[in-house]
Amino acid sequence: MNDSDQPVVAVIDDDESVRESLGALLETISLKVALFRSVEAFLGANPPVLPSCIVLDVRLPGASGFELQKQLVAAHVDTPIVFITGHGDIPMSVRAMKAGAIEFLSKPFREQELLDAVRQGIERHRARAAQRRAWAQIHERFAVLTDREKEIMTLLTGGRVSKQIAGQLGVSEVTVRVHRSQIMQKMGARSLTDLVRIADRLKTDDENPLDPVAEGPYDGPPRTSRTVKRVTRKQKGRGNLAK
Repeated sequence: MNDSDQPVVAVIDDDESVRESLGALLETISLKVALFRSVEAFLGANPPVLPSCIVLDVRLPGASGFELQKQLVAAHVDTPIVFITGHGDIPMSVRAMKAGAIEFLSKPFREQELLDAVRQGIERHRARAAQRRAWAQIHERFAVLTDREKEIMTLLTGGRVSKQIAGQLGVSEVTVRVHRSQIMQKMGARSLTDLVRIADRLKTDDENPLDPVAEGPYDGPPRTSRTVKRVTRKQKGRGNLAK
């Protein structure tokens, strides 16, 4: 894996010992880690950080974890979040999960629980990124269609058959079929059903455009956490991480 392809996990917790122990834990599974004591430090990082997953404490100095989640949702940033808290309750966890969080872990939690949640978040991030790339390619393909091909594609996906399209445009059915074949090839559609699905997504994107912002505004290489000693089992409990 190239260094630039290695997932980055942002850990945001105001307790330094917890923050650094979480960073050390995540580094054991070959993840890059960027550590922050507050939401403001994360948002103000220079260079900015583009994480594949965020491990986020709920209660923080300044903006809370929920406030950061709200900001990301409003900006259409879908970076997966794993919430951690020492003061959690059911309504709080429901609120986090409804807003799209991967997991809501109450301290103390088992290290494996956190690792599993982060892995799930990274996989979700990769899947979404792949989907965005695929749809970006669809937009590129649509852009190379001629005006006539776009017109015929609109009619085809609107339910018109070749004979109706030919009559409406004043061309032969053979001409329509040729255009249809070219449209299918250019758009990478294997069937008319595929083409309809693509057309529906293009219409949706007119209202909610695919944009790099979906990856997050925090572009640039991450800061890697220092190699630190894990919080002692005596202090935190064997296999547990707590605040």
